[in-house]
Amino acid sequence: SQGEASRSGTPHPSGHQKRAAAKHLIERYYHQLTEGCGDGGCSNVGCASSPGFLRTDNNAAAVRSLELYKAGAPLCDPHPSKKGTTSAHVESSALAAAHRCLARDFLTEDKVYEILALCAAKDDYSPLIRVIGRVFSSAEGLVASFRRTTPPTKEELKSLQGKDEDKDEDEKEVEDQMEEDPPASSSLSHVAGGEGGGGGPTGVSVDAEAVRRVYARLLSNERVEAAFLNALVYLSPNVECDLTYHNVYSRDPHYLNLFVIVMENSNLHSPEYLEIALPQFCKAMSKLPLAALAKLARLWSRQGAASLRRMLETFQQLITYKVISHEFGGRNLVNDDEAVVGATRCLKILYYADVLGGEVDTGHNEEPDDEPVPESSELTLHELLGEERRNKKGPRVDPLETELGVRASDCRRPLVPFEEFVNEPLNEVLEMDKDYTFFKVETENKFSFMTCPFILNAVTKNLGLYYDNRIRMYSERRITVLYSLVQGQQLNPYLRLKVRRDHIIDDALVRLEMIAMENPADLKKQLYVEFEGEQGVDEGGVSKEFFQLVVEEIFNVDIGMFTYDETTKLFWFNPSSLENEGQYTLIGIVLGLAIYNNCILDVHFPMVVYRKLMGKKGTLRDLADSNPVLFQSLTELLSYEGSVEEDMMITFQISQTDLFGNPLMHDLRENGDQIPVTNDNRKEFVAQYADYVLNRTVEKQFKAFRRGFHMVTNESPLKYLFRPEEIELLICGSRNLDFLALEETTEYDGGYNRDSRIIKEFWETLHSFGDDQKRLFLQFTTGTDRAPVGGLGKLKMIIAKNGPDTERLPTSHTCFNVLLLPEYGTVEKLRERLLKAITYAKGFGML
Repeated sequence: SQGEASRSGTPHPSGHQKRAAAKHLIERYYHQLTEGCGDGGCSNVGCASSPGFLRTDNNAAAVRSLELYKAGAPLCDPHPSKKGTTSAHVESSALAAAHRCLARDFLTEDKVYEILALCAAKDDYSPLIRVIGRVFSSAEGLVASFRRTTPPTKEELKSLQGKDEDKDEDEKEVEDQMEEDPPASSSLSHVAGGEGGGGGPTGVSVDAEAVRRVYARLLSNERVEAAFLNALVYLSPNVECDLTYHNVYSRDPHYLNLFVIVMENSNLHSPEYLEIALPQFCKAMSKLPLAALAKLARLWSRQGAASLRRMLETFQQLITYKVISHEFGGRNLVNDDEAVVGATRCLKILYYADVLGGEVDTGHNEEPDDEPVPESSELTLHELLGEERRNKKGPRVDPLETELGVRASDCRRPLVPFEEFVNEPLNEVLEMDKDYTFFKVETENKFSFMTCPFILNAVTKNLGLYYDNRIRMYSERRITVLYSLVQGQQLNPYLRLKVRRDHIIDDALVRLEMIAMENPADLKKQLYVEFEGEQGVDEGGVSKEFFQLVVEEIFNVDIGMFTYDETTKLFWFNPSSLENEGQYTLIGIVLGLAIYNNCILDVHFPMVVYRKLMGKKGTLRDLADSNPVLFQSLTELLSYEGSVEEDMMITFQISQTDLFGNPLMHDLRENGDQIPVTNDNRKEFVAQYADYVLNRTVEKQFKAFRRGFHMVTNESPLKYLFRPEEIELLICGSRNLDFLALEETTEYDGGYNRDSRIIKEFWETLHSFGDDQKRLFLQFTTGTDRAPVGGLGKLKMIIAKNGPDTERLPTSHTCFNVLLLPEYGTVEKLRERLLKAITYAKGFGML
């Protein structure tokens, strides 16, 4: 038999009576769903005793009971065998406490502990599991839970808000209202309106410490942990829908609480979450609008390295799990995996939190070039061909970087080393040619990992840069051919340089200056070098030798363009150089061309040069490697405990020496010789001194150098993809030479193989060489004595047979990294011939 639930009791019931009646009905619906009425032939579809009823878990039953209550669904009268069951449960104080939470739809730390204690006393955790299932599966419930009981400090508000322009009009209204009428000490009374919690307009009113404590208490119980997992599976799709279609964040900035609470779960990296729950949650988080992502980054930047690393490892674990459990390749791209893409997008939030939480210097920026790099006269034809330049306004900038007002190059020391953001398994399966295409097309349907360069290693990013450079070369070649057809005159599709070996700087300078003035787009063409009076086709090896000779000439201390520090083995711009700016522009172009043509240069600059190329001025910290003696003196001055003025007697006037060793006096401030350095102004003195040495004295030379570099790289994604230390690796290669790795990757041709006698003797001989001899061998075979990005294991060297035993020396094709090795009769002869070849190889034997 069935009975109708009546809600028309007392004409004017009190609030307490209403709540009691509602609680009683919800309990009855719950037991009807979990235990049934006891009548095996019950026809109520909402009763577990009904023959066609599909049973669910307790969490789903708790949610369903509330839905039945709201809909006024029919209730069964208990079967005689079931009489008394409901009253027994009503007497359960744990269940009563749980239902009070269900009625309020949010949790506090104290309420969780209250339910937990009652459940532990009866050894029945089902009430707590039902509460967790209800609250943690509801976006509204989770957003309202664990609110702060005290307002955040002004420093926290400032950190989370960032710039004033981050706030929309609604947020400013809320802030003004809160200033006039601040929240009560307990924010829970304001939960319904979504404005309480002491979080103000920052959108982060959750008490993260309280959430951590709750998780620490509950996650040790396996049954309770399963409730968190199931709730997250139910929650994530709804959150994604809310953010995608309902613009929920703009209506309730406290919506960020939800993400803070979920990410405090220290078990998210466990296998149970990796299959469904965490991928869905990452996908939902990636739908947050830009302003919300920025606020999350600011919040997490203040939580310390341990918390950041835990979240970082969670996302990395998900990416690695998905990569190794699937077979990705040309037809099944990792770019199409929603879990990997979602986790990578979430990693970007942590990456900028890592930057913000570290030692950041957003000032000390280099001023942009006075004269913009001239645009190519070929622009119209580019547009006609549909190849208009996408980056005319400068290199790509990440929107989150703009929103936060900070760049990776601003960070001198992150909370967590940047290397920990690199995911090697992902790099191994990434099809970089496809990824680069998605990067250039910029469609919403295809994700490119080049938009998250922090997850890529230097080898993968270098490959992306290589594709960008080659496509630009082919584009310029295509344009040149079409112009030749249109204008009827023969144009060169290459950047052709014909130079004399004994006048290499003059010839190269004149030619490159003409190109830079007439049509700088020609610098984007593939380089083709020809030495006058010498035979040879430039397939890369001649260009390598050209770069090497130019670098040797221009860094010759006798020329006076650069000074050399014997202690650090580094070069620096000579502030007293007599050379004109064109020479410095040339070396800037040469560095740009080396990157553009994938060549390694033997240059030795301190790291501050690459930071300055990325737009940052030198500061005191940069003196540590460029001028360690001065750095030590200035840091000792800052830490000196006595009276600086009385004991050191220095002023704001400093002394430098010119090209001829004559002392030059310079005032760091006006009338500096009359201003003593004291304990109060010594920080200013140190900052001015470092600025003078690293920036002001070489301003003219460096600007010319940077202008030349940007002539080649201004449209390249170089600054977007690489950090300063990676730029150095690109230009100079690695000095760490692992010849065992080279042996592993070397291929053989012409009859040789790994087991050939001569090959075994060759490697034994090479491994016995000293470091200098090994560098000479590398120079002889590849055109440079440095390892490429990724080490010698990335160098594809080929050893080919060049006839039987002979007196001829080994030769090489440096453009193809091929060593032509005769089959010498003895190991002694092999060693003698090889040493002679590599020692006297310059300008001969290299093609």
